[in-house]
Amino acid sequence: MNATFLSIAAIIFYFLTWVLIIRCVYASIKNPELKKNFSKLHTLTWLLALVTHIAGLHYPLFIGEPLTLSFISLGSYVTWFLSLILFITTLNRKIESLAIPILPITMFSILAVMLFGADTQNTINMKSGLGLHILSSLLAYSTLMLASFQALLLAVQNNHLHARKNTNFIRSLPSLENMEHLLFRFIKIGVILLTIGLLTGFYFLENLFGSGIAHKTILSIVAWVVFSILLFGRWKYGWRGKTAVRWTLGGFIVLMLAFFGTKFVQEFVLDDSSQVKTNTLIHTIG
Repeated sequence: MNATFLSIAAIIFYFLTWVLIIRCVYASIKNPELKKNFSKLHTLTWLLALVTHIAGLHYPLFIGEPLTLSFISLGSYVTWFLSLILFITTLNRKIESLAIPILPITMFSILAVMLFGADTQNTINMKSGLGLHILSSLLAYSTLMLASFQALLLAVQNNHLHARKNTNFIRSLPSLENMEHLLFRFIKIGVILLTIGLLTGFYFLENLFGSGIAHKTILSIVAWVVFSILLFGRWKYGWRGKTAVRWTLGGFIVLMLAFFGTKFVQEFVLDDSSQVKTNTLIHTIG
């Protein structure tokens, strides 16, 4: 058993989960009993997918090699966290339909790591405060990415209901009220995690406003401000619907520019030396 085997297994399990969830969504319209059977199956295959996915990412540690974090592997980590958060949420709330667009992205991220590999020059020490910083940052990105998917789904649902297009997919979704409640729950959790990521970054890392990473730090703070304003607007003025969707997507775009944009530029655009890349890798994660 090696990393390739684990990655292929993860893709297969994710694909089976995706198919079962599609069947589950449409079965919920016609036969609730049939939905229960599909739910049990996709819960099992999804769990197996998560285990094999993370095992494949951490395989170097199993054979005594350092863990590498490149632009491509970071994307796979984010999609794993994203899938994990959604999996846990579906255990209590029936929002499996949200996984229909997310699982293919997760499968693609695994395939990208298999095809292009990892940058073995970029290694990271996950000890002490650094580990907390990286973990909280990745969880924040994943949770707020999930919130953005939720916002898009909410917008589609709202448009269909106003246009009186009552399709099977729309009927399988929770009510608009529950969808909005779930959206703001994701945003609250994401803001808390992003706050921890920023604070641990300022405390444990040096020169966050230095050359090459200042824009990343500033964009992360801007994203935090955008999401915080949205939460305040929800609490004070009852923001919802299109306003909530626009602010969520706006904050997510800024955050992704800070996270993936900075990493992409440093890894593929700038002609940096290997040592410079290694020294700045930690700063681009949080």
